[in-house]
Amino acid sequence: MNSGGMELTINGEKRSGFVAPLTVTDLLEQLGINPKSVAVERNLEIVARNAMNKAAIQDGDTIEIIRLVGGG
Repeated sequence: MNSGGMELTINGEKRSGFVAPLTVTDLLEQLGINPKSVAVERNLEIVARNAMNKAAIQDGDTIEIIRLVGGG
């Protein structure tokens, strides 16, 4: 039906073409983002850093990626 792969909303922007199975870590790598430099929320729930490589993303999920900024 949808040959464009999964459709996700990432930081408010609808994006498609992602192929399942997909974890949070896989998604970040595809987007060129270091998983250690961000916090991720999937469908309004924070994904623990140690669970990112197991947290499966489903078609239609809403993902918020928050960059962590160090201060001094």
